[in-house]
Amino acid sequence: MSMLGLHPLDAAILLGYLVLILWIGHRVGARTQNRNEFFLAGRRLGGFYQFFLNFGTSTNADQAVAVSREIYRQGIGGMWIQYLVLFITPFYWFQTLFFRRVRLTTIGDYFTERFQSPCLGGAFAIFILLVSIVGGGAGFMVAGKTFMAVTPKVEAEWTADEREQVLAFREFRELSDRLESGLTTAERGRWEELNERNKLGQLVSFASHTDPLVFYIVFALVVSVYTMLGGFRAAAVTDAIQGALIVLFSLILIPIGLSRIGGFAGLHATVPDFMFDLFGSAALSDYGGPTIVAMILANLVSIIAVATGMQTAGSARDEMTARLGMIGGMFFKRFIMLFWALAGLLAIGLYAGDLHDPDLIWGYMTRDLLAPGAIGLMMVGVLAANMSTLDATSVSYSALFIRNLYEPLRPGRTEAHYLMIGRLVIPLTLAGGVLVAVFVNDLLELFRYFISIPAIFGASIWLGFIWRGLTRMAVMLQVVICVAIYAIIPNLFAAMDWSRHDPGFLAMTRAQTIEVDEPALATDVAAGRALRVGESIARVREVPPAAIFFDQVARENPADPASPRVGLGRFNAEIWVLSWFGFDFRETSRSWLVALRFFFDALFPFVLLFLFSALTAPVAPAAVERFFAKLRTPVQPTAALDAAALEGAYADPRRFEDDKIFPGSAWEVMKPGRIDYLGFGGSWVLVGVVVLLLWLMVNIR
Repeated sequence: MSMLGLHPLDAAILLGYLVLILWIGHRVGARTQNRNEFFLAGRRLGGFYQFFLNFGTSTNADQAVAVSREIYRQGIGGMWIQYLVLFITPFYWFQTLFFRRVRLTTIGDYFTERFQSPCLGGAFAIFILLVSIVGGGAGFMVAGKTFMAVTPKVEAEWTADEREQVLAFREFRELSDRLESGLTTAERGRWEELNERNKLGQLVSFASHTDPLVFYIVFALVVSVYTMLGGFRAAAVTDAIQGALIVLFSLILIPIGLSRIGGFAGLHATVPDFMFDLFGSAALSDYGGPTIVAMILANLVSIIAVATGMQTAGSARDEMTARLGMIGGMFFKRFIMLFWALAGLLAIGLYAGDLHDPDLIWGYMTRDLLAPGAIGLMMVGVLAANMSTLDATSVSYSALFIRNLYEPLRPGRTEAHYLMIGRLVIPLTLAGGVLVAVFVNDLLELFRYFISIPAIFGASIWLGFIWRGLTRMAVMLQVVICVAIYAIIPNLFAAMDWSRHDPGFLAMTRAQTIEVDEPALATDVAAGRALRVGESIARVREVPPAAIFFDQVARENPADPASPRVGLGRFNAEIWVLSWFGFDFRETSRSWLVALRFFFDALFPFVLLFLFSALTAPVAPAAVERFFAKLRTPVQPTAALDAAALEGAYADPRRFEDDKIFPGSAWEVMKPGRIDYLGFGGSWVLVGVVVLLLWLMVNIR
């Protein structure tokens, strides 16, 4: 017996979890009476809740799926779509200190105070609220696709359209498997037609009982209710529970998958050797060394603009609790990500070519490997991973709206009024995420979008914390230009018919044929190409042309070889800007195209900020002095002591001058203390430990 593809035991586990979460929201909500409590949990969270708040807020099921889907698609190098954050984790040591020391509620408040510009604070709020809609869409999409994969229809339940799409996918897979051995002319033509249809999303590997829209709405309602009731404290309490479920959902597939494939030896016998290359191949992967470095740099610029950063740090009772909670939660996530990567490798060995959409891989593995009951736990884990992010982020977005948009326009209202409006904003932001999930179907597209978009404001936040010379007008001009290049043009050109058909924008790199030496797989031995598994054999691999300005280029009518081509996905305006300077990208690998885009995203904002700051008027000196005096004053144990310490700093803001690395300059980089050497240096040691564990994982045989 099943309920829309779910075993009754799985349905009961799922329902029980939802009831528990709503009950917690109700209980915590009784203690939430003002905005300080609602948005910052009263600034009283201790180490336990800080650890799980940071772990839960930063850990989404969509990240696990992004890692596994990219590894399934390209090998272990695909993990860098998420794992690049490992190398920026030590910098949270300083970011968290900045956010706790400024004693603000939102990053919008930072722009208002640092640059004396409520306009910039409001602009940041609007920007983040729009971006939040896209980010929420990723969470809804992954949970929905996972549920789709674990609630499949049997063949007798297929509609006529579903039957045609599934059978066409099976034919495409069968022809793809025979590409290396050769196809007839007719078969090659059919494969090309099906390949074009696959690019357009017209082939599916199964049909599902789950209606994505219904799922998204129910999911959003549950998150809305418990978060509206309890605010940031409810997010912290539920994240402690959800953290355990995240660990469960990250680990549960691994032992069963390894057993199915024959352990690590079976994994290496099944998966091509180049797919174990940690840094990919510039020719065979999107994630070669330069790409990884560029994405790390872009992510480093972006991380400080994540809306929840100010509130997770600000909710801690003191700055050391905030720092240790952040570093501890983040490194625990990095450790858990090792298992996401292993799940992706197992997916290659077990299901290579079986799925029309790599985003479905987590749900597909769940359905195939787990028994009833365990499937329910996995589904709860997926929901927990997304809820633990959506709850905290939705409160952050609510705070941005109230403090940086609504209150400046409608000042003097009661605390109860602002609290009510703040609660109402939460379901609205989640509803926006539902809309994105409905209209965007590619998780990778969202992740690549998010790596660079926050850099629009991230550059000015980093620079504003360490350089007095940054001006208000420089930030405004930089933001306008970068919004145009990073957000408006990519979306506008991707939607306009003329740009999608412009021959210049449809340019592609040249195809390559490369020969690589690889250990033989079990299939090679069976085909007579090798005597034993692991024997080195030469293999010829075709590297197809890659789109230069769009994510993909495909024929409008897959069945007609003469059909005009059209650009699909994001328009890469960064590459377009670089082409103005005479660069020819036709000989550039796909890996380097991606790298150039992210190098541009990371560095271009700083170029603009330094240039415009040299040409525009500085911020009022008194306001700058006051800001940096507060930033250099440690948070005190009580509100009274903290207020007294701040008054002393404001009275003599230059008393910190000798603590700077460059005294007398505009650079506010302080001399590191013993705790900084331990915290920042120790974080890099942990980075090395995680990299070692990753290397061991891919080399165990």
